[in-house]
Amino acid sequence: MSNRAQATREALGARLRGFRKDAGFSSGKAFAEATGWHESKVSRIETGKQNASEGDLRVWCALTGREGALDDLIATLRHIDELWLEWRRQLQGGAEKRQKKSLSLYRRTKVFRIWEPNVIWGTIQTAAYAEAIFQEAADLYGTPADTEAAVAKRLERQGYLSAGDRIFNVVLGEQALYSNHGGAGVMRGALDRLMNVMSLPRLSLGIVPRDAQLGIWVGHGFSMFDDKLVMVETYSAEMSITAPGEIETYMKAFELHRQLAVYGRPARELVQAAFDHFNRRE
Repeated sequence: MSNRAQATREALGARLRGFRKDAGFSSGKAFAEATGWHESKVSRIETGKQNASEGDLRVWCALTGREGALDDLIATLRHIDELWLEWRRQLQGGAEKRQKKSLSLYRRTKVFRIWEPNVIWGTIQTAAYAEAIFQEAADLYGTPADTEAAVAKRLERQGYLSAGDRIFNVVLGEQALYSNHGGAGVMRGALDRLMNVMSLPRLSLGIVPRDAQLGIWVGHGFSMFDDKLVMVETYSAEMSITAPGEIETYMKAFELHRQLAVYGRPARELVQAAFDHFNRRE
């Protein structure tokens, strides 16, 4: 489970513990006796070691006189389940379905903020580069390799780069230009694609040089959709962040990376240097 999901579960448990104490149940044992539960269940829920069920929350609120908080608690519980989606579960039917899911999110979003320290962002990938990424994922998770269909759905997103009035703010780490997915030929094609998308009117593409003096650690890549959602990908799962305070933190992190990025001609020079590097590889 992600740190955020676990922290949310612990916060829920702490809130329930406060309800118990405010209602006059001085110990978990007394509350367990009133509910007919094992004392260990009360303890595990209050410390965030066990998820409460919706039924548990109904009993808890009824017994402590906090029925008015029930809807909010249930929403929190469901959000915990949504925070952390294992890749194996998401990709068990292939990657196309997950790529299709992104299209509706793109339709709703007006401003994108993307930070990718070591991989080229999916929406500006070439078909060959995307194919290499999807094959790597299938190999890692042991899931179906519906690569051709997944690539087609990923490339469908590229239509949004020029449709409507959406704004794309994309910042890559220089390492993304050198992380070799698919071989030298695939990388040259991907880098040539980067040169081309730099001319798109609503896409701002910056690159943080590898020797830039950082204002924040490189960290992990993330995608921000307006100011409502941040999506973070790890090796094991994908995390969705919707809490305003956390979104604000990611906004600050993005701005720190953006301030270090170079644009225009200096960015093109970095891409060209990487292209020349892969030219020498063959």
